[in-house]
Amino acid sequence: MSLTHIDLNLLVTLDAVLTEGSVARAAERLHVTPSAVSNALARLRTFIGDPLVVRSGRGVVATPRGLELAPALKSALEELKRAVQSQAFDPATTTRQFTIAVSDAGQISWLPAFGRLMSSEMPRARLRIVGIDTYLSLGGPPSTEVDVAIAAIEDTAPGVHISPLRSETSVLVARRSHPSAGERITKARLSKLEHVEVQVAPGRGYRGLARLYADAGIERHVAMTVPSFVAAAAVAAETDFVATLPANLVDVFQEQFGLSVLKAPAPTLKTAVNLIWHDRTNDDPASRAFRLLIGRSFDRS
Repeated sequence: MSLTHIDLNLLVTLDAVLTEGSVARAAERLHVTPSAVSNALARLRTFIGDPLVVRSGRGVVATPRGLELAPALKSALEELKRAVQSQAFDPATTTRQFTIAVSDAGQISWLPAFGRLMSSEMPRARLRIVGIDTYLSLGGPPSTEVDVAIAAIEDTAPGVHISPLRSETSVLVARRSHPSAGERITKARLSKLEHVEVQVAPGRGYRGLARLYADAGIERHVAMTVPSFVAAAAVAAETDFVATLPANLVDVFQEQFGLSVLKAPAPTLKTAVNLIWHDRTNDDPASRAFRLLIGRSFDRS
């Protein structure tokens, strides 16, 4: 016996007959004719190999096999009904896990405040954070592992939705005891500095920076490439290397790392940070509420 050969409507009909104890009443309940109910029962009898119900007076009674099927059939149909019906989303009671892809800079400068907001608005929900490299390795926007990404990525692939969150500005930093700290640096001197490059994923980071330096006629020597802004800050804090970092991130841990923003004619990179999601979650009420919560958190920052 294979379920691929059975019409779900036949099971719905049998449930109605077993519940009503009458072919006529089952037909009224299902808004079909009694002959349609009888035909459905005939097909099921052939498929299952049992009469299922027999006439008794003006109604029908279930056979032992029909009695055995009745509770399991009703439970299965109720479960299926719940599964396919759209459930109203309640942020106060949801226990759903949401996953955000965001760079380490966003994890430090934005995530703590968002965590507080989410704890207030969705107290029972769970939050999972992954990096941009993980997000891309999982397949990007269509991935079933990630609900939304917060990234400086403009993905125009079919089915991808993008909403701007804010504009991010970069600054050039060095350790406070760096030979160039506190002084106004010339282009010539800036060209001699060694830089830490950040690539949050292979080939992704401040990709426009090299072009801005070239357009400004300033050489940019990359001595080290790291996968996170925090790593770049840590290296700059302990060496004579300099690093280009988001200004909002520097505001957070400039004191802890002992960093100084250099007074230099360094090109400023302005980056559009976007909220990115896929058609897969676009119409999901829970995902929509989650995206709105993220947008509110950026409006407050």
